[in-house]
Amino acid sequence: MIDITNTRVMAARIHPPPIVYVFLFVVGLACSLLAGYGMAEGKYRSWIHILGFTVIMGESLFVIIDMEYPRMGFIRLDAYDQSLVELRDKMR
Repeated sequence: MIDITNTRVMAARIHPPPIVYVFLFVVGLACSLLAGYGMAEGKYRSWIHILGFTVIMGESLFVIIDMEYPRMGFIRLDAYDQSLVELRDKMR
């Protein structure tokens, strides 16, 4: 049980290097460039596609970053932490 606790703590402290976040940002910009380039040839802009693309890209990046920091964002691990606290109290 001690080993799994140390593993969980280390997994919570280890984060990807900043280059991963830069890469996510660059991929978002590249996708925006390709989508804009594709729509530039048309006579009219499709606002549904623009809005849909913006929402999907924003939500995807938000969920990826929020899952990386599970104790600070909207996706929380409080229930798992509580079960570990209860297990620790039973062991005393």
